[in-house]
Amino acid sequence: MERVTKLASEKPVVIFSKSSCCMSHTIKTLFYDLGVYPTIYELDEIPGGCEIEQTLLRLGCNPSVPAVFIGGELVGGANKIMSLHLNRSLIPMLRQVGALWV
Repeated sequence: MERVTKLASEKPVVIFSKSSCCMSHTIKTLFYDLGVYPTIYELDEIPGGCEIEQTLLRLGCNPSVPAVFIGGELVGGANKIMSLHLNRSLIPMLRQVGALWV
């Protein structure tokens, strides 16, 4: 839990992902298209990725990826991020944490 908390709080936007996950790719693309460049941890490519994935599941991420943290707080997965984007709440959140300036 400590490792996830530490990693998630180091940058304004952090995404835990898997390189083979199409929903992770979609969420990363959304952020890039908005002009946000999150820190991304590919759990299938980093040491300890399996342990991080188990921690994300314990935190309530189901499926475990993508897991998006904004301002060090777990926001949710793909469904939550897309819902926030569609109801126009995502951009204000990103501005609040300094991830987006426009």
